[in-house]
Parts: sequence; C-alpha cells; structure tokens
Amino acid sequence: MSILISLIGGLGLFLYGMNLMGEGLQKSTGPKLEKAIELLTSNVVMGVLVGAVVTGIIQSSGATTVMVVGFVNAGIMTLFQAIGVIMGANIGTTVTAQLVSFDASIFSSIALGIGIVLYMIGSKSKPNLKNIAEILIGFGILFIGMEFMKDAVAPLSQYEGFRNILAGLANHPLLALLAGFAMTTCLQSSSASMGILIALSSQGLMPLAGALPILYGDNIGSCTTSLLSSVGANKNAKRAALMHLCFNVIGTILFMLILNKPISMIVTHLDPTDTARQIANAHSLFNITNVIILLPFSKYIVKLVMLLIPDKQGEEEYDSRITKYLDERMLETPSIAFGNTIREILRMGNKAKKSFTCSMDALLEKSQEEANKTFEKEKLLNEQQRKVLDYLIKLSNKTLDDKMRLSLDLLFHTVNDIERVGDLSENIAELAESTIDKKTKISESAKSEIIDIYNKVLDAYTLSLDAMKQNSVKFANDVLRIEDEVDALDKLYRAKHMNRLNSHSCSIDSGIMYLDLLTNLERISDHSASIAKRVIKINQTA
Repeated sequence: MSILISLIGGLGLFLYGMNLMGEGLQKSTGPKLEKAIELLTSNVVMGVLVGAVVTGIIQSSGATTVMVVGFVNAGIMTLFQAIGVIMGANIGTTVTAQLVSFDASIFSSIALGIGIVLYMIGSKSKPNLKNIAEILIGFGILFIGMEFMKDAVAPLSQYEGFRNILAGLANHPLLALLAGFAMTTCLQSSSASMGILIALSSQGLMPLAGALPILYGDNIGSCTTSLLSSVGANKNAKRAALMHLCFNVIGTILFMLILNKPISMIVTHLDPTDTARQIANAHSLFNITNVIILLPFSKYIVKLVMLLIPDKQGEEEYDSRITKYLDERMLETPSIAFGNTIREILRMGNKAKKSFTCSMDALLEKSQEEANKTFEKEKLLNEQQRKVLDYLIKLSNKTLDDKMRLSLDLLFHTVNDIERVGDLSENIAELAESTIDKKTKISESAKSEIIDIYNKVLDAYTLSLDAMKQNSVKFANDVLRIEDEVDALDKLYRAKHMNRLNSHSCSIDSGIMYLDLLTNLERISDHSASIAKRVIKINQTA
C-alpha cells in the first residue's frame, strides 16, 4: 500500500510539474503559438512542424489533437491540414520522455531554486519573469515527481513474482500493448504513462522487449482524448479524431510486425546498458519513423476516414450553432481559446453590421422584408452575446498573462457594444416599419443627409472591427476621427431639419422619424468609437 501511495504522489507531482511548465511556456509564447497555427497551409510538412512545436510547448499531444478537432469543427482547418498537425503532435510528445530519461536531479534542484527566487521577485511590471519562473519550477517539480516514482517502485525489485510478470510481457506483446493502451486511457496522458515506464526500467524492472509493446499501446491510448472530444462535434471533427487513431494504429501494426527488431537493435546500440534511455529513444524513433513512413500516404489516410465516416447521398450537414469558433476543448490552451474568441466576436460584429445595413435598406427602400431580416438577426445576436459572455467568463478563470487578462476584460465591453449596435439597428427597422405603415414621405434633401451620415457611421463601425481584427492603432484613430465628423454632421443636420420644420417643408411624422434616426446613427458611431478606444488602450499597455 505504501508503494502505491508513493507512486500516486510521485505521479501527481510529475503531472503538476508538466502542466506548470506547459502553462509557463504557453504564456511566454502565447501570441507566437497562435501565429504558428495561422501559418498552416495545405502543405502537410508545415503541419507536421507546427504540430511538433506546439506539442513541445504545451507538453501534451492530447491537447494538440483536441485543439485540431476543435479547429476542424470550427472550419478553421481542413482535414488535409489536420493530418500533418496530428503527425507532428506525436513527435512533439516525445520531448517529455527524453527529458525524464536523463538523470538531471542536480539541474532540477537548481532550476527549482532559481524558479522560486524569480517568482518571488517577479511583479506585474515583469510578467515575463514570472513566466520563466513557472517554467523552471515546473521543470524542477517534474523531475522531483520522477524521482518519487523511481523510489516508490524500487522495493518491487525484491519481489520475484512482480519481476516475472513484467518480464513475461515480452512473451505476450498483445497483452502488453493492451496494458499500455489501458494505462494511457486511464491517465489521459501518454507522457505520464511513459514516466511510469521509465521509472520501472530505471530500477531494472522493465526489460526493453516488454516495454516496446506497452509504448505502442500508449500511443493508441493517447487517441482516446481526441475521440472523446469529437463527441457532439460535426462530421469533419469526428474524422479528424479518427485520423489520429488510424495513424497510430497503422504505425503500431508496422512496428509490431516488421520494425520491432530493428528499433530494438538501434536503441540498444545507442545505449547498451541504460534501459530508461533505450525506452525514451524507442519512443522518439517510433514516432519519427512512423511520420516519415506514413507522411507520403497522408492523403490516403484522409480518404480512409472519409470512407469510414462517409457523407450520405443528398445529406447536407446543417450547422445550427449560434457560435462557430467557441469550443470548450480550446479552454485548456488559453492563448488559442483567446484567439478564437476574437474570431467569434468579429463574427458577431459582422452579423451586427449586416443587421445595420438591412435596417437602413428597410428605411431607405421602404422594405418590410429587410426590416424582418433585421429582427431575425437581432434575436440571433442576443443569443450569441449570451454564449460569448459565458465563454469569456470561463476563459477568465484560466491562467492568463497580464496583457491577455486586460484584453479579456475589455472584450466584455466590446461584446456589449456590438450587441447595442444590433439593438439600435432594430430601432431603425422599427422606424422603417412605422414609415411604411404611415406612408411617411422623406424629402430628397433629408434622404441625402441620411445617406451621408449613414455612410460615415458604417465606415466607422467597419473600421472599428478592422482595428480589432488587426490590433491596429491607426484604424482605431481613424474611427475616432470619423466619430468627430459624425458628431458635427449630427448637429448640422438637426439644425437644417429644424429649418425644414419651421418652413413646413417637412411633416411632423417624418420629422420625428428623422430625429430618432439621427439619434440611433450617432449612438452606433459612439459604440464604434468605444471599440476603437479599447484597441488603443491595449496597445498602450503592451
């Protein structure tokens, strides 16, 4: 029992250290991580490189493949792009096993000591210092956990029965493979499984012949995370998760039947006496070789999953989602989740823009159909706002750096500004309905003024979304300049309109409509300026 308790404690420290180091790396490279994903093209080799780098940073192939499933589900990534990232993720996950297979107890103690000192002297003004501290502390705890596991399993070397069971796995590779699969499925981490495997081998308990099929099973078990994450997702997302499984299963069959002896010979030649290093090297060689062999056949793997999950004839997958880019899976990688949240808010902003243009078309063309479109879009905007705010709250509970935290706090207000544009568009549509019902006439001079100020307001709102999308201070300043012009036009046109009323060249009904319209347009311009000011504020605190 004491062995089990010590092993669980060591495993807990190992996982905590790995997660802490991963979080520190993510916060240090957050924007770069998002740009790495954006670099993806149809070039599958680039996908492999990105997948390997991203997994090396976030310390989890499962998190990377779950991320890929989320991207495919959102339509950001195609299956042909996804296969490359999935292959790369398998390479990136070998980093942890390579690290812990070395005896780095002295370096880990030094890293832990330096990390704690840096964390204590770090401050809000030096966020990068704290990020580096987290990486070093995580690195130190990772190795302390590894040492705990090694010490925990050491007494097992005295039990002949336990040694015989592990040695017997070499004679029952299928059973060993199933054991590796079960272990990774339960722990939801192939790195943790590899850690246990290396701890056992370091005490002379796990021979290489028995470790290899367990290692192959670990790789198949790592697919369960992405498969579970695809439940409830669209058909392409399910295919992405299945590609991960197909890739690892095909690779396992190749190694079990053909390449098992060659890989054993190579790793034994590299480290004749160190079984822990042999296992770590076998893990790396398995994944790298698997990618090299199957990369030329990546298109056929995609075609295979298309056959396994086919499109039914005449079936069109209806996407009824209110939100497109918000995915619970992404919350485990906050920098990516934040980027997707921006995408969703911009999508919401463009929907509000369409609602605005429909409402003005309804007014200028006296179209009930366009007014109805505005009302429909406003209902969707309200629901989208609720979902986006709910997601922002969940994301705010994650570990974020100071700049991302500020940006996230400001996004709450931006979402409300966009929703208010939808509300004001609905007001304009109601004015249009009233104009249609009462057959209110708009003079040519009034119509010309309406079009003039409408175009400026539309420009301001469009630029505010562009400023947010590109994080552009220039665009934001352009919005503020246009806002000043809109305010000036609002005063000028109100004065002109009073002259028309006094000269009886305008009816009371059209006069009320005109003034209400100016109010709504000016408020939309105000909300555009608010969005722009937040872009400027974020850049000032960078």
